[in-house]
Amino acid sequence: MPINLQTLGSKLSKYRDQLTQTLDEVADATGIEADRLGLIEQGATEPTGDEVLILADHYHCDFKFFIANEQSAPFEQTETLYRAHGREFSKQDRAAVQEFLYLCDTENFLMKELGKQSKPFGFSPSGTFYKGHGEAAAEAFRKAMGHSDRQVARDIYEEFRSVGVHVFRRKLGNSAISGLFVMHPTAGKCALVNFSEDVYRQRFSAAHEMAHAIFDSGSGPSVSYFKTQGLDMLEVRANRFASCYLMPPEFLHHLPSPSAWTEADAQHWANELRVSCDALGIALKEAKLVDQATSSRIRAFRVPREAKIDPELPLTLNETQRARKEALLERGLSDHYVALCFDAYGQSIISVGRLAEALLCSRGELSELARLYGRRLHGH
Repeated sequence: MPINLQTLGSKLSKYRDQLTQTLDEVADATGIEADRLGLIEQGATEPTGDEVLILADHYHCDFKFFIANEQSAPFEQTETLYRAHGREFSKQDRAAVQEFLYLCDTENFLMKELGKQSKPFGFSPSGTFYKGHGEAAAEAFRKAMGHSDRQVARDIYEEFRSVGVHVFRRKLGNSAISGLFVMHPTAGKCALVNFSEDVYRQRFSAAHEMAHAIFDSGSGPSVSYFKTQGLDMLEVRANRFASCYLMPPEFLHHLPSPSAWTEADAQHWANELRVSCDALGIALKEAKLVDQATSSRIRAFRVPREAKIDPELPLTLNETQRARKEALLERGLSDHYVALCFDAYGQSIISVGRLAEALLCSRGELSELARLYGRRLHGH
């Protein structure tokens, strides 16, 4: 079937508009002249195969999507997202979101090719008590993950991925945004957590987005803010899920009396739970274990940054390795995703060029990346 040039041009134009890029900016980035780009977008001329590949790489999209005549695409979700929250996303953040969706799609492809199956998890709420929905879903999910009532979840990202949610930590310039949830047309449930946040706040944000994946996947994309405005019951439900999943009430009821806690006690238990003192103070109040004054006192404490634990930045890394890996995490390259990429390469599912593309780097940078993750490239 011949390529429908009008459909192709429309797809390219929509991607460029969503990234708020001019024809000149795309020309500078791709080396394709602006006048020719304009003609391609108008459907007035057919791009070469190389031009399609270059533009697909620029927009972080599978080139097959551009040459297929179907319309369905991730930008239909982001179009809705930007229509409602466009002012919140800078040009850089829009590019970050597009890169995030590319990572989700690639991860989905790699998992299928490697034969990795996700566990089914579903939850059907009853009644209209939204906070109750969050509590019940957290309990059900904890049971599905094999946790006892008093057991604390550690690698929450791996748990969310195990049920088919593509979760990536990715730095956004707007620190007011904690995360977002998008239902990708091919990858499915996708959650972005703002890596600009405190490491423990990221955990809470990830759990919050997991709640949206459980309850709100049919409601379109959503943006979660560090401070919510007004009383949005979907956000209240997501916060309650996150709180009960990370700080199970049964665990809290077996702690030493919080009313007598010193600052060191509050920091200790917050660190044990991998949450902020702020989140812990709120959870203790919700569990009716402290009064408002004690809750406020605990919420005012801070876990020292150097005491916090990030599962993807272990203490075994030296200073140079830690800085490099943190920079990679800022772009969404989780240990889980990087391992999938190298596993697929090792099994000849993807080429070295596709490996570099998937890892958002040049071929020249691959060797360094392989060493950092203890991997080998063919012939090295």
